[in-house]
Amino acid sequence: MDKAVKDQVLIFDTTLRDGEQSPGATMSLSEKIEIAALLDEMGVDIIEAGFPIASEGDFEAVSEISKIIEIASVCGLARANKVDIERCWRAVEKANKPRIHTFIGTSPLHREFQVRLTKEQVLDKVFETVKFAKTFCEDVQWSPMDATRTERDFLIKVVRVAIEAGASTINIPDTVGYTAPKESAEIIKNLFATIPEMKDIIVSTHCHNDLGMATANSLAAVEAGARQVECTINGLGERAGNTALEEIAMALRVRQDILPFKTRLDTKKLIQASRLVSTVSGFPVQFNKAIVGKNAFAHESGIHQDGMLKHAGTFEIMKPEDIGLTETNLVMGKHSGRAALRKKISDLGFNLGDNQLQDLFIRFKALADRKKEVYDEDLLALLADNSMARNDEFLQLVDLEVKCGTRSPQTAKAIIVMQGKNYTVDSTGDGPVDAVFNAIKKVFPHSAHLQHFQIHAVTEGTDAQATVSVRLEEAGKMVTGQSSDTDTVVASAKAYINSLNKLVLRRRKKAPDFVAN
Repeated sequence: MDKAVKDQVLIFDTTLRDGEQSPGATMSLSEKIEIAALLDEMGVDIIEAGFPIASEGDFEAVSEISKIIEIASVCGLARANKVDIERCWRAVEKANKPRIHTFIGTSPLHREFQVRLTKEQVLDKVFETVKFAKTFCEDVQWSPMDATRTERDFLIKVVRVAIEAGASTINIPDTVGYTAPKESAEIIKNLFATIPEMKDIIVSTHCHNDLGMATANSLAAVEAGARQVECTINGLGERAGNTALEEIAMALRVRQDILPFKTRLDTKKLIQASRLVSTVSGFPVQFNKAIVGKNAFAHESGIHQDGMLKHAGTFEIMKPEDIGLTETNLVMGKHSGRAALRKKISDLGFNLGDNQLQDLFIRFKALADRKKEVYDEDLLALLADNSMARNDEFLQLVDLEVKCGTRSPQTAKAIIVMQGKNYTVDSTGDGPVDAVFNAIKKVFPHSAHLQHFQIHAVTEGTDAQATVSVRLEEAGKMVTGQSSDTDTVVASAKAYINSLNKLVLRRRKKAPDFVAN
């Protein structure tokens, strides 16, 4: 491996696969395409676009993304069987740089309860399936699922077999977030020390954040010789999530003194990617999230503020503009025009087509008539709603009227479009929101359980928009809907409808028994 390769860390983004496995993070085809295009634009090396065997929707998403990505490799996930692998290839075959990623559980627990195979059977299966994948694609990645809990001697054996069969990338996943930095490094070092062929391939690390060490474990693996990091935007992923791409990107940029490695990433697009994924997934970014959280560059302490006034470097180790944050928060109002709105949206990291801008402009004007001042946060909320309105077509709210107060019962009357047909319904409930939900349920009956309902003000003041989050659970699957409006009840209705639209999408996804890495 030459020095240029040794110094280069490849970024493998799995937001569209592992990220979407977050309970409630269902994404539509158009949303996945939008995210994938941005990942390619910002310099991600490999985009894991989905799990083609999971459903027709997943196959279509991987296939369509393969057609539009210009620079990055497009990767599909496949279990260690020929049906999965062939299906994966059919999904990625039109990519400029296709990759098949196949995996099998190797730990004692996974051998006994997941794959139900002996060690010898696992070795045979790995050789057979990696060899089969190579008949379709030169770029084959292989993963021993639950590698960090796999016996070290068996891990060496199975990795050696995968390399012998033709794997060009070996990924070492910490599937359940079990390992620690020292151990993560030792595993990688041990593989390099005992398998001479490792020097000719790319070693990858895939960490989960169950113990809060995903980023630390990934960086430790890089120091030990790994040259590919698997991650997601905002750390989205199953359970506690995956290694956050933005944390890896900025750690490698800020700490060049101890991490002298390069990536192709344009870090100025990080905040744009973070906002897009948050909007699409319905998962808000926690305020104190490293790099992209709302408070990441906020200073409240008097000592910190004084230091910042004297020199920003006293309390900031990176500049807001390094991740694409603009310092201006210019107030927009009812007299602001399309050009000003386009500039503001661009400053926030979004590029809208003319039709999208026009739709947003109409909504912005309506909001500006109700609010004295429209702030960045208001526009981000509008962008989220604009995205949902563009993609969710199964159910739409046309009109809503509610009656509430101290006298019961509270009532709701709504006009709802379902699959192009208008329905006028009314209902009662224990409060106006309950009445609205009951009315919607008359149009679209379902058995989903309301798991989470949350309201928060987007900005300050009595005229502030309310952002409502609704999470529904059906048959163990969760979906999250979100919407904003100056009328809290209207926001609640739109969020509920958004979650139901995602529920319809989720019903079409029939994943195999397990998907993990």
